[in-house]
Amino acid sequence: MPILVRLDVMLARRKVRSNTLARAVGITDANLSLLKSGKVKGLRLSTLDAICRYLDCQPGDILEYLPDDGVEEIRDAG
Repeated sequence: MPILVRLDVMLARRKVRSNTLARAVGITDANLSLLKSGKVKGLRLSTLDAICRYLDCQPGDILEYLPDDGVEEIRDAG
């Protein structure tokens, strides 16, 4: 998938624990974990809004678009 989720990076920058964010946003710890790992097929804009409000960031700080070849390069390197 060409969209990378960098939520874990923003959580570390803001020194916020996952379970704290999940409670504040109103989603389960399990769903936040799936979001962080990029294993979701969709994300409600209201959830993204709540995450950005809580972390005081922009959606682009959390989500990054990479062309398909860029994703393959990351997989090969990792």
